[in-house]
Order: sequence, then C-alpha cells, then structure tokens
Amino acid sequence: MATRWGIVGSGKISHDFVSALKSLPCTEHEIVAVAARDESRAKEFARAHGIAKAFGSYEELARDADIDIAYIGTLHTSHLEVGKMMLNAGKHVLCEKPLTMNLKQTKELIDLAKSKGLFLMEAIWSRCFPAYETLRKELDNKSIGEVKHVIASLGGKMPHVERLNRKELGGGTVLDLGVYVIQLVCLVLNHEKPTEIKTVGHTNDEGVDLSMSTSMTYSKGQTATIVTSSEVTLPNEAIIIGTEGMIRIPDFWCPAKIILPNGEVTVPLPKSDLNFNFKNSIGLSYEASEVRGCLKKGLKESSKVAHDHSLLIASIQDEIRQQIGVVYDVDNS
Repeated sequence: MATRWGIVGSGKISHDFVSALKSLPCTEHEIVAVAARDESRAKEFARAHGIAKAFGSYEELARDADIDIAYIGTLHTSHLEVGKMMLNAGKHVLCEKPLTMNLKQTKELIDLAKSKGLFLMEAIWSRCFPAYETLRKELDNKSIGEVKHVIASLGGKMPHVERLNRKELGGGTVLDLGVYVIQLVCLVLNHEKPTEIKTVGHTNDEGVDLSMSTSMTYSKGQTATIVTSSEVTLPNEAIIIGTEGMIRIPDFWCPAKIILPNGEVTVPLPKSDLNFNFKNSIGLSYEASEVRGCLKKGLKESSKVAHDHSLLIASIQDEIRQQIGVVYDVDNS
C-alpha cells in the first residue's frame, strides 16, 4: 500500500516536496490532500499538482481519515501548533526544519509524538542524500584519521526575503540557515554536545540576526566553526579536517558530490522534468523514501534524524541566539 500524504502549506517548499514525490513510484507514495489557510491558494496548488482534495484549514486535513502522514511546510513559527494538531489527530508527521522555534517547543512536540506512538521527523533532507552515506562510511573507516576540525558556512544575499528579516515570522539566519551547518557538525562529531560555544553576530532593527559566526569546542580536542549570513554569499561548503587528510562537501545541504582524499565521488540526482524553486530539490525524494521505509518498519523516528539529534540542534540554536541577543516572544512563554 502506498504511503498517503497530506500536504500542510502551499508555499514554495511544499511545491518542491510534492514535485519530488512525483518522481517516486505512485504505488509507494500517494498525495491525498493539500491544506492552506487560504482555500483559494489550496485549490490553486491542488490544480497545479493534480491533488484531489484541497482544504481551507489545517484542521480539515487533520480530520481526513485517508491520510497517513502530514508533511508540514508552513513557516516555523507555526510548526509546534500544526505539529500538535496533526499528532493529536493520529497523523504521523514530517515537519520542515527548524522543527520548532526553540528547545522547549521541540521537546514538547517530540514528547507528544512519543505519547501518541506516532512517527515524527525533522525534515533535515540533507542527511538522506547518498553523499551523506558516503561521508558516514569515510568517517567510520577513518580515511582522514581522527577528525580535529569542522568548518561549514551557508549564506547569500537575501535582503528582501521576509521570513529571514522579520521577527514575527521567526526571522534570522540561526534558525533558517543555521540548522544546516549545525546538523553537519553534529553528524561529523557523533552528536556530542559542545563543551563551549562562543558566538558573535549582527542583528537588524527588529532584533533578528543577519549574520553569525560560532566556534564550538568539544571534549576530545575537536573544534568547529560555523558561519551564516543573509547579507553576503559565503563559500557554502563544509570542510572536515582530520589528522590524515580532509573531506570537502560543496553544497553540503544538498550535495551531489563529495571530495575525498582519494578523489571525487559524484552521485547523480534523480531525473525530473518538473520545475523546482530551490537547488537540488529533487533530492527531497530521498527524504520521502526514508520516511516510507521507517513507517513500513513501524519505527517512530529515523536513525538519520533521530529525536535526540533534533534536541541537540535546538539546544545549540538556543545558545547561539542567546549570545547574539535574538529573542522571540515564544522564548518567554
């Protein structure tokens, strides 16, 4: 039986996720419905993607008994509310990153999923790319010796992107871009909690971060440096440095290749004639396949993006924001 998806939100990332789903066998993935707070947008999205049902509220989608799992592609300011709505309705959940606004909310959502016996995964699609499996094997085989330092940057010129610049929309690079660089460091360093975090950054007039630079120290003599920016284009790659060599990952958040000590490994992405909004978004199909595999096995979380991983990432984001001085209303609730 196909995994039956309900799409929550009709924005650009939901468009790309649905388009990626269409690259997979229809016997494995079925898109049952889409919901938006504006019914006309939901109907327009449904027409564009050939989806049978379009709802003008998230509650209607939550009540639809034909849906197995909800994909939440809304702004992260609503992730806790919508995630709880879907879980309380008995739906499994794949929720876009960041999973919530802070550690407290992340813990609340994960605890609810556990209490309901339902699957929940933060949609860190990066970790489902084949290049990440190559990375894991190289690290396990110690092809570069003992890892000593990790460097990762992600940024571009995005002065007019509202969700990055307005506090009421959960703006700031730490939540929007930082999840990518943080998850990469966490993966490479076995999800160990840093012993020390030191951050500097700049904020706009609304008090959300335009840029940040963070250094993290670990108990085994390892360090990491991560940088994000919405003002300038950064190198946008990850470098993992060990005692015997290094690994470079261009476009590490959606990599089609990885550069190892003994040469470059290229993994061609799936082919599709559909249009996408974001770079290599066809790779969202890897994430969807991971979710289906977990559901078929009766798992409540994915080993690639486990609940503990999301909690660690959220805790690091909280600490970075605190040091820069980025505070959202929900942080004080």
